[in-house]
Amino acid sequence: MTDSSTRLALPYIQPSQAQKHVTHNEAVARLDLLVQLTVEEFDAVTPPALPTEGQAWALGAAPTDAWAGQAHQIAAFDNGVWAFVTPVAGWCAVRRGTTTQRIWTGASWQAPLPGAMDNLDGIGINTNHDATNRLAVSAAAVLLTHEGAGHQLKINKATAGDTASLLFQTGWSGRAEMGTAGADAFAIKVSADGNSWTEALSFAPATGIASGAAVQQSATDVTPGRLMRADYGYGRGNLLGTVAQAAGLPTGAVIERGTTANGAYVRFADGTQICTASRSAAYAAATHCAAAWTFPMGFAAAPVVQITADGASWATTVTSGLARGDAVAVLGTTSATVASAEIWARSGVSFGATDAVTLHLTATGRWF
Repeated sequence: MTDSSTRLALPYIQPSQAQKHVTHNEAVARLDLLVQLTVEEFDAVTPPALPTEGQAWALGAAPTDAWAGQAHQIAAFDNGVWAFVTPVAGWCAVRRGTTTQRIWTGASWQAPLPGAMDNLDGIGINTNHDATNRLAVSAAAVLLTHEGAGHQLKINKATAGDTASLLFQTGWSGRAEMGTAGADAFAIKVSADGNSWTEALSFAPATGIASGAAVQQSATDVTPGRLMRADYGYGRGNLLGTVAQAAGLPTGAVIERGTTANGAYVRFADGTQICTASRSAAYAAATHCAAAWTFPMGFAAAPVVQITADGASWATTVTSGLARGDAVAVLGTTSATVASAEIWARSGVSFGATDAVTLHLTATGRWF
């Protein structure tokens, strides 16, 4: 028969032993220490100056003074002296005054295994959790990192009408919130007081189109700081194109340019239109040559038409020998869609039947 028990090393009373009460009391004292083991500190290295009877410490790797040479022992102050017990792998201990529990692995005191953390009512790290905040952390930062690849933070809600969001507070009062609050549209809201909230940005789930107070509200909205909408603003993609308007406000591009059989034109979003063409004024009578010009794009009213004669072709098209200085270009009739241009000979000279003069025409007006 051995002198002590296998697990707790409790001393056995031997046959014919004198003073059996001493052995019995030693075993009771050891049970008093180890059953429901509570320690003042884990990994302690320095003995307290004034220990109290019954106090125990889980020693670290290099204890000093009265604990020297007792690495990883349980040190208990009993009857005015230090008693040391070697822990066995699997023993559990709780630090006095806390819920901190550790398990002796045979080499160190470790937190309970992860499996023991399932289905807890809550966890408070450096603070207390409550019925709403089942996980509460009080710290300068919280780190969530990968374990070799990517990492996702998932916030799941039961139905579209519920809320899945991140709430940012100042002094426990909300200042900003982002997520899907009451709908599946992702939104960012802000508040100055935690009571009144403004939806700054919202993104439609089906299209991704943005709306909200931070976005331009109409084509005439020039509120400083707002984000411009593509259909209300202009850029490289829509500066040139088909101009249009509604009640005097542009609804299309800024500049439209084109060419037809009747000439070239340019339209501006403000209503300005300029048309240009070159026309051959043919012999109409000895007094003048004439040409009709249908504008490449119609005007809202008769435009201003300017006419110049092409001097470069004068020598080849005016076969009668009439000099350029003996004729002047004039405007005939004009309307919103057509103009007549003429070049008249001065008194005393006349055009010949085969004469023709190239006229350059510019019409300026409004298209609405």
